[in-house]
Amino acid sequence: MDLELNEEESGRGGVGKKMNSSKQKANGGGKTASIARRKSKIGVELENSVSNVSFAGNSGKQNEPTARISADSGKVSLRDSPTVGDAAERFITREAEKLPFLEVDRRDANRRRPGDANYDPRTLYLPPEFVKSLTGGQMGKFYELFEMDAHVGAKELGLQYMKGEQPHCGFPEKNFSMNVEKLARKGYRVLVVEQTETPEQLELRRREKGSKDKVVKREVCAVVTKGTLTEGETLSTNPDASYLIAVSESCQVSANQQGVHIFGVCVVDIATSKIILGQFLMLLLAELRPVEIIKPAKLLCPETEKALFRHTRNPLVNELIPFSEFWNAEKTICEVTSIYQRIGDHACFLLRMKPLCNPVILHWKMAFLDETLLRFAKFELLPCSGLGEITQKPYMVLDAAALENLEIFENSRNGDSSGLLRTWLARPLYHLESIKERQDAIAELKGVNKPYVLGFRKELSKLPDMERLLARIFAASEANGRNANKVVLYEDAAKKQLQEFISALRAGIPDVQTILRHFKEAFDWEEANHSGRVIPREGADLEYDAACQVVKDIESNLRKHLKEQQRLLGDASICYVTIGKDAYLLEVPESLSPSIPKEYELRSSKKGFYRYWTPVIKKLIGELSQAESEKESKLKSILQRLIGRFCENHNKWRQLVSTVAELDVLISLSIASEYYEGKTCRPVLSASHSDEVPFLTAKSLGHPVLRSDTLAEGTFVTNDFKLGGSGNASVIVLTGPNMGGKSTLLRQVCLAVILAQIGADVPAESFALSPIDRIFVRMGAKDHIMAGHSTFLTELLETASMLSSATRNSLVALDELGRGTSTSDGQAIAASVLEHFVRTVQCRGMFSTHYHRLAVDYQKDPKVALCHMACQVGTGVAGLEEVTFLYKLTPGACPKSYGVNVARLAGLPDSVLQKATAKSQEFEGSCGKMLGANLSSQRWQDKASLVIKNLEEIAASNNCHTPPDSMVVGSLANLQYRARLLIQQQ
Repeated sequence: MDLELNEEESGRGGVGKKMNSSKQKANGGGKTASIARRKSKIGVELENSVSNVSFAGNSGKQNEPTARISADSGKVSLRDSPTVGDAAERFITREAEKLPFLEVDRRDANRRRPGDANYDPRTLYLPPEFVKSLTGGQMGKFYELFEMDAHVGAKELGLQYMKGEQPHCGFPEKNFSMNVEKLARKGYRVLVVEQTETPEQLELRRREKGSKDKVVKREVCAVVTKGTLTEGETLSTNPDASYLIAVSESCQVSANQQGVHIFGVCVVDIATSKIILGQFLMLLLAELRPVEIIKPAKLLCPETEKALFRHTRNPLVNELIPFSEFWNAEKTICEVTSIYQRIGDHACFLLRMKPLCNPVILHWKMAFLDETLLRFAKFELLPCSGLGEITQKPYMVLDAAALENLEIFENSRNGDSSGLLRTWLARPLYHLESIKERQDAIAELKGVNKPYVLGFRKELSKLPDMERLLARIFAASEANGRNANKVVLYEDAAKKQLQEFISALRAGIPDVQTILRHFKEAFDWEEANHSGRVIPREGADLEYDAACQVVKDIESNLRKHLKEQQRLLGDASICYVTIGKDAYLLEVPESLSPSIPKEYELRSSKKGFYRYWTPVIKKLIGELSQAESEKESKLKSILQRLIGRFCENHNKWRQLVSTVAELDVLISLSIASEYYEGKTCRPVLSASHSDEVPFLTAKSLGHPVLRSDTLAEGTFVTNDFKLGGSGNASVIVLTGPNMGGKSTLLRQVCLAVILAQIGADVPAESFALSPIDRIFVRMGAKDHIMAGHSTFLTELLETASMLSSATRNSLVALDELGRGTSTSDGQAIAASVLEHFVRTVQCRGMFSTHYHRLAVDYQKDPKVALCHMACQVGTGVAGLEEVTFLYKLTPGACPKSYGVNVARLAGLPDSVLQKATAKSQEFEGSCGKMLGANLSSQRWQDKASLVIKNLEEIAASNNCHTPPDSMVVGSLANLQYRARLLIQQQ
């Protein structure tokens, strides 16, 4: 039986496919099981990885049975939980007897069993007899977990099982955020079921609609995953964004009949309402490290699937059914347009967005975030995606390999960067004017302005994360999900929301003081922050003022009626009293009882007095009760109205936060140069015209991270560096001893370029360059075995990207290309790649290698400079070479790599080192002879070819029917002599 949720009961017309939850009474003991279900196949689940956990929240009665969705292989069994002894045996026996459809007889909603090609592990078939046995029960103000979910709670949250035969545990409402965050970060998908009706509303529904329900409504109001977390302890202290990424892919056939893969990528940070659209998949994966992925089931090519696995860190993966769940562009555009029709014209943006549309909208809808997120979304087009009307590249491009090889965000030990600074590092500027503007801004924050800068930063540190705070406030204004007005919460959840709202108000800046003045005059911030309630001042809220006026009018009528009764009965001592729940009792002396009209209702008495309600009093009390309820209702909703007014200026608030964030990063960059060791300078950037060679020069270039006090011994050695420009080679072939500092120099130069193009100072005496459009880095030995890529294939894939994408304005850094194969093949590939960059691309490049033949090939080429990292070689114990590293970039090639010295430093036995030294000398001798023989043979062949070529030229220029002249005869004689010499040499 495939249960489906009634769309009218769901409250969303079937669009969101909400769930309810239900309980199963356990042996009449009043304990209940929370089982949740979906309509159809809505419910994104990671096969072989993740489970759903359903929280049945708050009070609660339940009026409709439902079927819960759970992942097939993501279940938590009793054997995984901390339950031991009789309890574990009891639960195992009970589940085997009463719930066989969970294990032995498990089927999906379409009754397909595991192993079926179309089996859907996200859905669960519930037998009819089980559904009929479901009944309701009261839970109080706790979030409860039942059956399989209870085992998850016991294992992951350390909850204790409650007494009874049925697995059952829970936690109080105040621990909601903490526990939901723990489960989501561990890869669970949490469905939150809330009470959405009070007992009074249930009774009214029964009277007005004739409903036979005996329990209040409860509905799924939130679906929380790694990528949709918006609150929690870790989230509030960790500045790193938790990105959700949706990926679509198509293959287009080009003119040469080759398939070109086109990606559509949408990245979302739910906590800040930031949406990034683009077409560079690997770049985004490496830069943002998404925690959750949405992709079409079985539609991405194997290479894309491998890339998703390789460039992420254990993300939650959602595979959607194409078309029905993984929407195409047209359906997505239609859905987005319908949402935006109420809030503004975004048609122009939607047309640009169309090629990238994917099912992320459906995912938001299922998590009850769609309308809120799109209403306040901050859209950003990924640079160089081909979607913007950009005549020039606005940013330098750093691909995934560059980010990883340069360790921009993380290395083998640690890594941390977040927010705007991370974006600037991943996308340095390329436009010359933009770079100079940022340099000027950073310069303004130094010198005489520094004390004010530090004071501002100190005040800024006291503020919460304003970007996330604003996003939560904007979300609260929409009253969706758990923020919906219909959700009944026992704890004062509005108090936290109010405190966040006040925090946002207090963070105001003079440009918005006019707007803030309205809120300042509306209510007492200090009192509201302490009490958790907004008591508006008169005139601040018209709806509340009107409700208060109605109460005042009724109270005035009651006072008038009292005076009338005093005149009627002739006694000014008659007054109102309140006894228990009865208010406005007319207390009359016993002596006046004969004068009391018959229509007065006697309510109580005491010695010497009787207490009555007159018909007028009874009528006014009823009106007063209704008016006070309305007043309280308006008071409860005033925060929602205030937030709504605040959000009317959401673009201004967001611009303010963005400005402050940019200022914060500029301050950080202005201070960062103080941590450099040695001299620092403002880089000089100048454009290179088409007839000029791009250049890069540095004097006494240091390292932006490494300092002498962080090194084991010694000091960091600075270096002068020149690439390109008038009279200089554009490519450096760098040789030198192992561990001599070649890789460090390559990273050092690349990092300095990035710093220069984000507008920061550089650790150097001077630094000048023409802007670089892209940095390519191939460094280190690593493989991707799970993706089927060996070390050698990995380095060649990165090299292939360089060869196909590098331009004249790029910077290429290749470290020991060709190391993963035989010497002959590796050297041949390295030589060919180097030749391509020198002759064809003509970009700036650094090529470190241990293939010394390359240095020989380019020793007279003006486009290539031969350099090495200097060292001193001496004789140590047992005649072994001992190398002292000088780490100084020096002209000329190094004769050898001194690999045996590194073996000595690694602690290899002396006997092995001596044997290795002898073998090395033997190999060098034989290779030298072979090289000499090869060179001699090559020269003989070249001379022979030239003789033949000259003979052909003489034959072509003379007619065989006419006698040759003396010049031709002389030429032939010369050729004969040269040929005889060659034969003798052979």
